[in-house]
Amino acid sequence: MSRIPRSQEHLKTGFTAEAASAARFRAYATRAERDGLNNLAQRWRDLAASKDQLAVRLLEASDQVLGGEADVVGAISEERYENDVLYPKMLRDLEGGAAEALAGVVADQKGHLGRLEALRKELGASQGDVR
Repeated sequence: MSRIPRSQEHLKTGFTAEAASAARFRAYATRAERDGLNNLAQRWRDLAASKDQLAVRLLEASDQVLGGEADVVGAISEERYENDVLYPKMLRDLEGGAAEALAGVVADQKGHLGRLEALRKELGASQGDVR
């Protein structure tokens, strides 16, 4: 049995589906552009932007966009989980090309965490918006 209310489960599922579709559509756009199909690429990017908007609406409806430092703290927590728990566990189960791809993601993730921590410091030191 789930520990979160059904409405929150549905919002999370919807968000995940929309965010994944948006990322997939951006990947399709990248491939279309590489193949010289610039108009098709633009159509995929437009669709991805629409999917992103839907994902944001679902995330906001689930009260997960709080603003300012709260969002940065939440993002840091997510990045730490991905870096310390999620990806290391996944890497233990992979080999070959899949392991190489995920290892590259892990390397990038560490940079994301550093950028988020710097952003938190900058936000804490500012009188409003960051530079």
